Amino acid sequence: DKLKDLLELLPEHDLPEDLKSKHCKRCVVVGSGGILHGSELGHLLDQFDIVIRLNDAPVQGYTDHVGNKTTIRMTYPEGAPLSDHEYPPASLFVAVLFKSVDFNWLQAMVKNETL
Repeated sequence: DKLKDLLELLPEHDLPEDLKSKHCKRCVVVGSGGILHGSELGHLLDQFDIVIRLNDAPVQGYTDHVGNKTTIRMTYPEGAPLSDHEYPPASLFVAVLFKSVDFNWLQAMVKNETL
């Protein structure tokens, strides 16, 4: 019931049309472990159709190694990036909710309330 109520508060609860219409021929998932640091693979990663980033691994300042394209960023609420720069307007933020406190966080975010 709580999830149903939360979904009703959201302006949309489906994938945006531009993501629905993308054909994911080449996708890459970029984690937050730091293994790409020093790799200079950013230009290669940016060539993928869809770039999924996990958790709060920064992009700014590391684009030579991790690229600068973000199609989807997936994270738990407590792992969400704090900087506005890590939320490009053309990307989709996906909150992975699984604890009851996560649902409280989402409700507070949508209603602009404090926890």
